[in-house]
Amino acid sequence: MTQIKPDPEHEHEHEHCAHGNVLPLAGRAMKVACSQCNLKELCLPLGLSDSEIQRLDTLVSNRRKVKRGQHLYRAGDGFEALYAIKTGFFKTDVLMEDGREQVTGFQMAGELLGMDGISVESHTCNAVALEDSEVCVIQFSQLELLSSEIRSLQRHFHQVMSREIVRDQGVMMLLGTMRAEERLAAFLLNLSQRFTARGYSAAEFHLRTTREEIGSYLGLKLETVSRAFSRFQEEGYISVQQKHVRILDIDGLHQMLHHKSPTTTTITRKSQG
Repeated sequence: MTQIKPDPEHEHEHEHCAHGNVLPLAGRAMKVACSQCNLKELCLPLGLSDSEIQRLDTLVSNRRKVKRGQHLYRAGDGFEALYAIKTGFFKTDVLMEDGREQVTGFQMAGELLGMDGISVESHTCNAVALEDSEVCVIQFSQLELLSSEIRSLQRHFHQVMSREIVRDQGVMMLLGTMRAEERLAAFLLNLSQRFTARGYSAAEFHLRTTREEIGSYLGLKLETVSRAFSRFQEEGYISVQQKHVRILDIDGLHQMLHHKSPTTTTITRKSQG
């Protein structure tokens, strides 16, 4: 693992500005402590003492702003840090052999980016901001050292990695067993749950993703995603105004995943007709 330089803020500022995609925040005064962050309940393990939280503050070397459409990191970049999303929305994707981009995930405030680089010490996917975003940079070598001293932090990090494994398994099941409408319902319900955990409305949110990106993630063609959105509106499950989504029948979306939804039956009949 690469050793930490005496002044990590300036080292990473030079490294990322070379890519032209990440804008470091100037000055140490702009650094926000973990203990003061309104996302700490999502990022940090529960039950830490004040002194332990203050020690965690030392992990965040700086914060970075990433403009919409720009990369936080690219596949092949050397791995040194994890990134806790403070504000904004990201997608991760990989480049397929035929040149297509395959979306592998969407990440929002309070979630971590960069764990793909742990095993081989280089990133295996791209991380792209879908809106103007800001991340906290967590030096991984320092995180490992502190985790060995604060057991609850170590457990928390293991839980985060476990959630990633479970998420990947869920995506595999989604792609392998669900029909198109069920995939979209699962996607919308997942977003709803994650927004709720952040104190936002479970029923109304703004989609940062394009329908093409949703289709790539769900393994569906753009036309199929558009038809599913239209059918959900026709059946009264959602209302869509451009990228603003309002869930009108959240119970109905849940029932759809258990094959109890009249929408699923209606869609099946229409496709057969």
